[in-house]
Amino acid sequence: MKALVLSEHGDLDKLELVKDKPVPQPGDGEVLVRVGASSFNYHDIFTVRGMPGIRVPLPVVIGLDIAGTVVEDAGEWKAGDRVMVNPLRAGIGLMGEMVDGGMEEYVVVSADQLFRIPDNVSFHQAAALPVAYGTAHRMLITHNTVRPGDRVLILGASGGVGTASIIIAKMLGAEVIACGGSDEKCARLKELGADYTINYNTTDFVKYVYAQYGKPQRRTFDGGVDVLINYTGGDTWAKSLKAVKRGGTILVCGATAGYDPKEDLRYIWTFELNVKGSNSFYRDNLEDLLNLVSEKRIDPVIDRVLPLEEAIDGLALIRDRKVIGKIIVDPTL
Repeated sequence: MKALVLSEHGDLDKLELVKDKPVPQPGDGEVLVRVGASSFNYHDIFTVRGMPGIRVPLPVVIGLDIAGTVVEDAGEWKAGDRVMVNPLRAGIGLMGEMVDGGMEEYVVVSADQLFRIPDNVSFHQAAALPVAYGTAHRMLITHNTVRPGDRVLILGASGGVGTASIIIAKMLGAEVIACGGSDEKCARLKELGADYTINYNTTDFVKYVYAQYGKPQRRTFDGGVDVLINYTGGDTWAKSLKAVKRGGTILVCGATAGYDPKEDLRYIWTFELNVKGSNSFYRDNLEDLLNLVSEKRIDPVIDRVLPLEEAIDGLALIRDRKVIGKIIVDPTL
């Protein structure tokens, strides 16, 4: 079968599309799934490059998010069942990192990782959900951090988690300000439902907030935004503290631009800010997301769908931040 294999860490040239990888055989408690779609996340970039303190058992097939069809009867699962896979395999770790993931034609998973896909939800939609939408769902809904009427500012809004956050925040009744790196991206974010957009390469988001809502006040609750979503870190962190209203919340679920940013504790105590971390996702998040898609309350944002032969090109688009939403890879194309 075809598979996208990482044999050593480095740049994307370390990935190889092999065409003769043996079809894996399921063991006790496992299920063989024919992959109908898999999607990339920025985490795949980290996996390819290598992460300090995490030893990836190479070679490995990358790809965390998976949807497909059960090949053979296995316990409660029957051949032909349409399933989505929880990327976290208990006792082992993430698919596409600690065990072969979805960028291949067939994958073996544990039976307890599977979710039944509703008939009106496509493989492409299901494969877009777990990491990006699961993370956003937990951050905004499970932690009850966004309420109707809240002003929500999203940094790096054009990626998977960012577009998921726009869609979920709008579903919750918030006013959304989305940051993108170009006028073209901003126009697309507006189409997705953002009320306002900021091109962060031409406009300072803190100055924008002050002009739009006023400068946050220490003695009143005037000015600033209610919630700011920052999963970039780096040099955006200290600036984020200046844009949030007194008693407001900064949500953190990653640090793609740097995990050790400059800090200014004065803003945290002076404006009584809440910094809320959110990590990963759980079964209830993924089950609810499938229902939300089935009920047509949300629709995952898909930038493009590529065959396995073009998967590396798709991952390069994520590395270079040239996407809006998710890159889906369909091994059946």
